[in-house]
Amino acid sequence: MAAMPPSFSPSRTTCASLLRQLQIHGARNHGIAVRMIWDEIGESDSDRDNMLLQLEQECLDIYHRKVEETRKHKADLCKWLADAEAEVTNIVSSLGECTSFSRGKDTLTLKQQLAIVQPVLEDLRSKKDERIKEFSRIKSQISQICAEIAGCGQSQSASDREVNQCDLTVKKLEELKSHLQELQNEKILRQQKVKSHISIISELSAVMSIDYWKTLNEIHPSLADSSKDALQSISNDTLARLTGVIHSLKQEKQQRLKKVQELAKTLVELWDLMETPIDEKKAFSHVTRLISASVDEVSTQGCLSADVIEQVEVEVQRLNVLKASKMKDLVFKRQNELEEIYRGVHMDVDSEAARQILTSLIESGNIDLSDLLQSMDDQIRKAKEQALSRRDILDRVEKWKFAAEEEKWLDEYERDENRYSAVRGAHKNLKRAEKARILVSKIPSIVENLTAKVKAWEMEKGIPFVYEK
Repeated sequence: MAAMPPSFSPSRTTCASLLRQLQIHGARNHGIAVRMIWDEIGESDSDRDNMLLQLEQECLDIYHRKVEETRKHKADLCKWLADAEAEVTNIVSSLGECTSFSRGKDTLTLKQQLAIVQPVLEDLRSKKDERIKEFSRIKSQISQICAEIAGCGQSQSASDREVNQCDLTVKKLEELKSHLQELQNEKILRQQKVKSHISIISELSAVMSIDYWKTLNEIHPSLADSSKDALQSISNDTLARLTGVIHSLKQEKQQRLKKVQELAKTLVELWDLMETPIDEKKAFSHVTRLISASVDEVSTQGCLSADVIEQVEVEVQRLNVLKASKMKDLVFKRQNELEEIYRGVHMDVDSEAARQILTSLIESGNIDLSDLLQSMDDQIRKAKEQALSRRDILDRVEKWKFAAEEEKWLDEYERDENRYSAVRGAHKNLKRAEKARILVSKIPSIVENLTAKVKAWEMEKGIPFVYEK
């Protein structure tokens, strides 16, 4: 790099003119004084000649030194101009500018050339410095984003920010800007991913009442920093950890939901078994409504917390204890229901024998009471189906029985000799007798139809139709 040009201006006085001046002025001004001094000293003519020769030699030495300094000054100017021209060429090349430059080497003096070169060089140096600053700023931002993506926080290598001063072209600058824009877009996408992952973790943590901030801090401390200026980590490792935690939380949510659903189903079964009042069921309505819910549908805060699961487990255990003590009562309640169904459709049932068998089974402890209740529920269902299938025949039996009773009444009525006397209610009996005669005339067809229905039923069921009076 060219330094500042030399400022030395050599004297134009030559040795001859100096001597001439010395002779003139010395003769006029100092000659007399020198001669007087020499006379007083008593210097000889030869000494005086030697002193003059010595003075002349000293003047020549000064002249030669000044000439040499002038030559060196010229050489320095030429070197400075050559270096400056080379630096201008290098800067123009590094900046990628297409400007031509000439300092008028063949037509101008060195100082004129200096006046041309110096401001151009200073301007180019200023442009170069500004371009280097711009390169440094962009490379610093690139280095910072790369460090954030790598998870280093900040670049630890100064070489990442070094600027190649041989290529400071606009094209290279645009390439760096384009690369920076790509990295900035990547950073924005990563920030959005981090924000989205954190939101999912927040929702999952809320559903299961898991410590949200502790979870984030374990992934990366910056994620749990709520200060405004805090930069959240966007590194590959942080994103991978966030994805892993989300996967783990989703699995945990699925497992908890499955457990809660199983407990809720057991709870409902126990409620049905023990005929629990609705008011008691309401305390666990937030659990039972999850029985048919999918994982994605469950979003209520705390509904899958460890406390909720523990409460349901305790309730199920409590009901299981009560179930054991009430099961015998429930079994005999089912037996009563079964007997009522049989009696309602006139089916024969040996209540005493059935109750003895149930008592023996319960006391033996060789049967699960839940299975026994299930078996009795099946019997009740079958009894209801059988009762329904007998209903048409039973209706016809009732009709036949009513006709038989009317026939018996009609016989008694016709044997009564006073049936036509004007007694109270005689006209009602007369009307009844008319209806009875019509009904009695239909008894053969009623019996025939009843018989046909019974036979058809027996053919279908493969068992005899038994009517218990």
